[in-house]
Amino acid sequence: MKQVNFFLVCLLGLFFFSCQVTETIHVNEDGSGDIAVEMLRIEQSYQQIAGEEYNKNEVFEDTTYVFDDYIKKHNETFSKLTPEDKAVFNKYKGVQVHIKKNSYEKDFRTLFTQKFEKASQIADLYKTQEYVSDIVHNYALSAEEHYYKVDFQSIGNEFKRVVTIIDEAKLKTEQEKMAKIKANLSEKKLHQKLTLHYHFSKKIKSVSVPNAKISADQKSVEITFDLIESLTDPVSTSVLIKFEE
Repeated sequence: MKQVNFFLVCLLGLFFFSCQVTETIHVNEDGSGDIAVEMLRIEQSYQQIAGEEYNKNEVFEDTTYVFDDYIKKHNETFSKLTPEDKAVFNKYKGVQVHIKKNSYEKDFRTLFTQKFEKASQIADLYKTQEYVSDIVHNYALSAEEHYYKVDFQSIGNEFKRVVTIIDEAKLKTEQEKMAKIKANLSEKKLHQKLTLHYHFSKKIKSVSVPNAKISADQKSVEITFDLIESLTDPVSTSVLIKFEE
């Protein structure tokens, strides 16, 4: 049974202790647009954790792929999936992934991008690499251990980032893990942020998150969350944006 959450492995391993996650969305007047999610390792923070091992690991990777490539390559496996599982994977068609790991340049990042015709088509990009692994290794989606999901909605004069808990037991387990990690790292000054950058053609009237920074032209907003808190309490990263009539 598969028990790996690639997003959490990314955070808990290479990125977790020193990560900047940026989620950028541009929405056009007709509702179409694009989204980019970048996970960037902040070297100054990572060095605090790695210590003497910081300069010992040599790695170089610069890879780009599209999710569809794996569906085509493993079409025999894909064709045997249930209609429900196919629907989940099909939502990731067109998603592009760029992975860069360069120990010489001290540049470690993963970028996910997707174009959409309407907000409801946006995939939960944080699960992209895990779903690629599912296709490659023929894992069943029923074996996944996700405890929340991220969806987007754009209806009338509202745009929503909706985070829903789908496994309360798993959430509790992750909260206990996060509490221990926070305690162990409490004395270190580490960069662990999730930042949302949203851009629209309409003027923003209000944002549900208190620390939201609306641009001077009222068409963009920046919202920042603590990364560990966003995993401990995922629903807290839900956002409701209302536009002027």
